[in-house]
Amino acid sequence: MADLERRFVVVTGASRGLGAAAARGLAAAGCTVAGCGRNPERVRAVGKALGPPHELAVVDVTSDAVEGWAGRLVDRWGPPDLLINNAALINRPAPLWRVPRAEFSAVVEVNLKGIHNVLAAFLPAMVERGRGVVVNLSSGWGRSTSPEVAPYCATKFGVEGLTRALAQELPERMAAVALNPGVIDTDMLRRVWGAGAGAYPSPAEWAERAVPCLLGLGPGDNGRSLTVPG
Repeated sequence: MADLERRFVVVTGASRGLGAAAARGLAAAGCTVAGCGRNPERVRAVGKALGPPHELAVVDVTSDAVEGWAGRLVDRWGPPDLLINNAALINRPAPLWRVPRAEFSAVVEVNLKGIHNVLAAFLPAMVERGRGVVVNLSSGWGRSTSPEVAPYCATKFGVEGLTRALAQELPERMAAVALNPGVIDTDMLRRVWGAGAGAYPSPAEWAERAVPCLLGLGPGDNGRSLTVPG
């Protein structure tokens, strides 16, 4: 991606946590950033902080609205040079047999089906052009497990498999990467660990390391399972 003068980046789940930090860092690095989130107030706040030409939209990655959103972005900016699937949910900590079916389904809907929905909307234009990098956010819990977060673990293991299979389908000049962000003090982690999450880096601190990592990805990384350097 280093040959591109100004990269167009799409980030899902960009209205909070790692997604918002990545969007800010990528914009500061000279990229044009488009993102989405579900909470209108947070979307407005991050969009205002970024300012033009960057743009955030209220879009649920599990909805049919993704297709129209992707079409508008591609019409304006062309296919993304970097597509980051960050949107995710985690279940309330509980033994697997006590996780309500609706909650389990919601985690799967966002963490796996949401990624497919976004890929189906953006990849045709990326593949037609024959260039671009897809980053699907995985987790340490996509490569190991812990009690009481089984639904989340299951989906992140799924992200790893989905990404490796996708990598085998892409043209030579493209790449799909499963990226573990590391342990970061996010609202999601605090839901599981409470105040203990405060011992880890903030999303803004994480973005200082993550943005160079993201912008350094290219075809040679296709199919790899990577972790943001600590």
